[in-house]
Amino acid sequence: MAMLSGPERFSALAHRDFRLFLIGQTISLSGTWMQSVAQGWLVYSLTRSPFYLGIVAAAGALPIMILTLAGGIIADRFPKKKLLLLTQALSILPALALGILTSLGVTTVWHIAAIAFFLGAINAIDIPVRQSFLIEMVGRGDIVNAIALNSAVFNGSRIIGPVIAGVSIAYLGMPACFFINALSFIAVIAALAMMQTQGQRPVTSEGVIRDFMKGIRFIRSRTEILHVIALIAVFSLVGIPYINLIPVFAGEVYNTGPRGLGFLVGASGLGALTAALGIAVAGNIHNKSRFMSSAALCFSISLILFSLTGLFWLALIVIAVGSWGMVSYLAAANSYIQVAVPDELRGRVMSVYSFVFLGVVPVGNTLMGITADLIGTRQAVLSGGVICLLFSAFFSLKYLRSPRSI
Repeated sequence: MAMLSGPERFSALAHRDFRLFLIGQTISLSGTWMQSVAQGWLVYSLTRSPFYLGIVAAAGALPIMILTLAGGIIADRFPKKKLLLLTQALSILPALALGILTSLGVTTVWHIAAIAFFLGAINAIDIPVRQSFLIEMVGRGDIVNAIALNSAVFNGSRIIGPVIAGVSIAYLGMPACFFINALSFIAVIAALAMMQTQGQRPVTSEGVIRDFMKGIRFIRSRTEILHVIALIAVFSLVGIPYINLIPVFAGEVYNTGPRGLGFLVGASGLGALTAALGIAVAGNIHNKSRFMSSAALCFSISLILFSLTGLFWLALIVIAVGSWGMVSYLAAANSYIQVAVPDELRGRVMSVYSFVFLGVVPVGNTLMGITADLIGTRQAVLSGGVICLLFSAFFSLKYLRSPRSI
């Protein structure tokens, strides 16, 4: 990486709208992670089954698989600020619904799955709009720093939110996590309302299908982008779904309950935050091939070690290191694609990135849940880690031989 000096390390913060965006994100995402942890523990408490953890996670990700590519077209056609205001306002509803149902003691796993599906449909539009909105707040010159700082906030929230969730579940009860999350969206709505950037990119439409195919043709014409996205798809299919099985590790492997769950997810957030801040401080990554290859291998090996260890303290270390690898790879891939894509295609190309990052997850969550039920949770995570390692090794061998290809 190239080290930057002084204020240049956080150059994106010079933009007022981006500062507002980060403040709102910090509060809102902390609430989102609280809900994620509480929802996982709620499903596990109701079912004691890794299969249903996978089903609920798949329900939340299925709309992303179906709708995200359309979300990219929407992002290129309408003012992004207005779209984000709408998606954030709608996101309050699922949190309130979970809070009310849990307070009344009538929640079933199918209620949770239906609510997760509704929230996933909102996220299918929100994610590509949010990704493509970053460069409009800061410009091309500061986009790498903006992505790193945004990732730092996202993953810093993974530390704050889960730890608060674990304590809240133990002392305030499960519904508190959902109600706090509903309130947290007010912060990001207020931040968006104060921004000057509208995020409008008027484009001439040739029809939905032709608009979409323009983005696909661009990706196919850039082999290195295609390979980077393909490895993300593998991680999303058999690697990243391990996150949804963490409640099983907390409840059955380590016997630590909701507090242990909060610390495991928090450790994952700590590793991810370290990765994001490292990229933000160091600046642009000149040898992306070597960096991304090392990060991919790190994630894969850590996943294997996490599945094998029976020591809680060691699991915390391993999961932190693995998250560092995963976020380092994703952040580098994101910044590379953002800089490489033309402005008029950004929403569509980032929707493909979001699709393989999140849209493949329904299949992965379901597959991991079924596999965990059949052969055991630890064995399922181990199998996913081995597959990730094989593909990461292939990626590394291909691009380390030609380090300038990325």
